[in-house]
Amino acid sequence: MIVLGLSGAVNHDASAALLVDGEIVAAAEEERFIRDKHAKGRQPAEAARFCLAQAGIRPDQVDAIAYPYAPIGLSSPARWHYAARHWYAPDRALTALFAGNRRYTRNRGRALAMLGEIGFANAGARFVPVEHHLAHASSAYHLSGFDGRVAILGIDGRGEYATTFFGYGEAGRIHRLAEFYEPDSLGGLYGAVTEYLGFEMLDGEFKVMGMAPYGDAQRYDLSRLLRCDGRRLQVNNRLVNVVGLRRYKRAGKGYFFSPKLVDWLGPPRQGDAIDEPYIHYAAAVQKLLEDTVLRLVETHLGPTLAQGGQLAYAGGVALNVKLNQRLMARPDVRRLFVQPASGDAGTALGAATYVAAGAGDTVQPMRHAYLGPAYSTDECLAACATHPAQPTFRRLDDTVTAAADILAAGHPLAWLQGRMEFGPRALGNRSIVGNPSFPGIAERINAQIKYRERWRPFCPSVSDRVAADLIGTDHPAPYMTFTFDVAPHWKERVPEVVHEDGTARVQIVTADTNPRYHALLDAMAARTGNAVLLNTSLNRRGEPMVCSPKDALDMFFGCDLEYLIMEDVLVTKRGGDVR
Repeated sequence: MIVLGLSGAVNHDASAALLVDGEIVAAAEEERFIRDKHAKGRQPAEAARFCLAQAGIRPDQVDAIAYPYAPIGLSSPARWHYAARHWYAPDRALTALFAGNRRYTRNRGRALAMLGEIGFANAGARFVPVEHHLAHASSAYHLSGFDGRVAILGIDGRGEYATTFFGYGEAGRIHRLAEFYEPDSLGGLYGAVTEYLGFEMLDGEFKVMGMAPYGDAQRYDLSRLLRCDGRRLQVNNRLVNVVGLRRYKRAGKGYFFSPKLVDWLGPPRQGDAIDEPYIHYAAAVQKLLEDTVLRLVETHLGPTLAQGGQLAYAGGVALNVKLNQRLMARPDVRRLFVQPASGDAGTALGAATYVAAGAGDTVQPMRHAYLGPAYSTDECLAACATHPAQPTFRRLDDTVTAAADILAAGHPLAWLQGRMEFGPRALGNRSIVGNPSFPGIAERINAQIKYRERWRPFCPSVSDRVAADLIGTDHPAPYMTFTFDVAPHWKERVPEVVHEDGTARVQIVTADTNPRYHALLDAMAARTGNAVLLNTSLNRRGEPMVCSPKDALDMFFGCDLEYLIMEDVLVTKRGGDVR
């Protein structure tokens, strides 16, 4: 069966994914092709075109279009809960009760119009809606590779109405145990505080998580933001997750927190340099999130975890790596799989896997996230030859050796290799890399290239040969979805990738999934004694990750990087050294 999954129904992170007989063939985010971060308000036309081209499949060969947004009937408790909790905004409450499917109808129409534009008008593929949180659940469960009974957790801002999913998977089927509905959303609460702390919701949550270790969670008690008895959750929507007239407004923009929050905590943070008291608020909301999720997991998933110790997890909140570290530390969690594209982009994969599994296909486990476009060395050479910056470039005979020499000398290096990663993490194919034992390399990348806030950590890519020694466990970690405590004897060896709290968000690299990147780690071990690289995404602040050689060259000549390697091509600024 051939299934094309689409996302973008919730107005951001449009993407496409293609499954053929249960195997992921391709997946990519629309933002990478159109160069518009999060692709807000867009449908995944270019991503879908890529997936079909990658597989050599025509629209008339596709059996089903899987769409992670579904109609919710009036008999569902979701619509009634939403209406009751939004009594103060009667337009929203009445819409939920009397026109609850209007958004689905609108989204379906937009998706069908896009599909018509790319050749599906008379293709005959079935359009199959999948509930948003079932798509998240499927993206984790069906791709985890876990057997037996598997606990499933899904937490994000919202889908149709649901915000949180507890369930289990067994024999290929997903069973729902409990759900929470908007506005009772932990993702929404964290996102509202993200806005209060001066960052953009759906983009700045990583920054809050990185800021938290600099603060003291005990300085401020934020527990009034929610009520949770372990079974139920109620967010205080007089303070956060607010709509309509309850929103705090500034310069014509409405926020998802209220003036009451400002009266309580003080003015919202502005700019990059203000620390007090905002670092403590970040620490407090991070602790509130972790403690609440662990309490809910104990209640709703504890019995399932006691049977098999396997947890599959997705949704935007699943990208909170500090929370994931605490989930992994639970004694009843033996194995934890976090979908690397846990946010809404990953629902394209989730909807596709859900439809494929429902049709009887055996969905194959996710082996890696290298699912996007690749470019040949000849294509990289052609991009260099035609780029208006007129770069200095040459073809390399030994790419790994050249890269390791640049890195060992203390230079950051832009590195474009193989197929682009699916999801928000650069995993060694669209990366800026550096030598983590070289003093000041993180600060140099931050100041000259990434222009990021000082508290955001850089992460290590680690060879599987040394990973267990560095993090003290052999738990798989291929996707940078967990933090680990760094072993004391490693902290001085790779200080540039150890965060304020002594942890690191680690990617463990194996030769079978990324042989060239693994060879580069081996080459670094030969030169520095450490098979570890600082790894951050190949992009500038506010831009999507680089996709093509042209994108890489545009980024390269828009920052202070000195070295770029694309496949077997070394590029420097004009007049630079290309030994």
